[in-house]
Amino acid sequence: MSSSFPRRALLKGAALGGLATTGALSGCSSGPPPGTATWSMWSSSPEENRVWADFGRYVERRMHIRSASTLTPSDGYPTKLDLQLVSGTAGMVTALNGWLIPTYASRGAHRPLDDLIAADPDFDLDDFYPAIRSISSFADHTYAIGFDVAPTVLYYNRTLLERNGVDPPSPTEPMSWDTFRDLAIELSKPKDQYGFTCAPTIDDLVSWIYCAGGDVLDGDRDTSPLDAPEALQAIHYVVDLFVKDRVTPPIDNLVAQNASGASLANFLQGNVAFMQNGPWQVLNVRKAPFTWDIVPFPAGPAGSTPRVSGSGFAIPSGVKDDDLDLAWRLLKTLTSTGALNIYARAGRNNPARVSAASAFEPPPANLGIVQRILKGEVAAAIPSTSPPTGTASGCCWARTCPGPSSAR
Repeated sequence: MSSSFPRRALLKGAALGGLATTGALSGCSSGPPPGTATWSMWSSSPEENRVWADFGRYVERRMHIRSASTLTPSDGYPTKLDLQLVSGTAGMVTALNGWLIPTYASRGAHRPLDDLIAADPDFDLDDFYPAIRSISSFADHTYAIGFDVAPTVLYYNRTLLERNGVDPPSPTEPMSWDTFRDLAIELSKPKDQYGFTCAPTIDDLVSWIYCAGGDVLDGDRDTSPLDAPEALQAIHYVVDLFVKDRVTPPIDNLVAQNASGASLANFLQGNVAFMQNGPWQVLNVRKAPFTWDIVPFPAGPAGSTPRVSGSGFAIPSGVKDDDLDLAWRLLKTLTSTGALNIYARAGRNNPARVSAASAFEPPPANLGIVQRILKGEVAAAIPSTSPPTGTASGCCWARTCPGPSSAR
């Protein structure tokens, strides 16, 4: 995704004073009345809209104040957020996907939260999974408070496997790449049945690269080792699934197929055995007309070590001092155990708080594997973020996180 002007110039201008000259982020005269808790989030389906509507009602009950949210389809969210930041119309609190956090933090578009956390004895940062704390940090500062965190997993169509006489994969022991490839080939039939689907983008390649022992950026985060043997092995493996083994649905329109929902749409048709995706699709897959479940990501030469994704809420730098207390209370409410219980019960994704983990309940039956992976009890996973020079396209991912709790 691209905008009509360079993201770097836009956000750099905002950080150097553009926000100050266009007014407070919550102070647009045509917006909600003063004192309203304003926040933004991406939302791409009616099911997701209902979850965020429940969040808004929760905010109003807990804070005794009006809540006003701005919901935008996920593909257009970063561009809209850029425009809101420089026009002074962004909310007091804005949602940020993990790969956006270093970009906005390094350009001064969002403020560090360390002072607010230190001054609030009731806020327990230790209740959040280490992976989301790492993803939410940049240059030794916390810039967001997480609301979800999860590893990439493998969905499978149990109905299709049973129809073809194939036993379901182990719910805890990752398949090897060889086993997965053989199964995908076996379950691909000439008449519109396929073994595997994923989005043909760098985002979905990253987990395979990690599992091969490769990386997307070097330790200095300024060059890419995509030509290293490990990365090339992973890239060739996935490309072969598409063009040599032909186990994936055909790509009729590369632009359309690049959309984040392409693999989901393929899987929901019921003629695909395996889908690479995250637990954030549980809410949408629950409407599938077949039985399904999830298992750990296939293990490559380095094991099952897919990327971990996470998102959080942040406070833009342009929020006025008079509104900062309200913005912090709003952020805490949106990331509270009560709010994340709503999020998790709906199947929207695994919550960022450990205290809300029990609310992320089946179906599918093996949903608990997500938390076991995050705890390191089954397989492993690597937090991913983009570098400071990353763009909104999401094309830059690194297994080295910029926060103090970074870990491979």
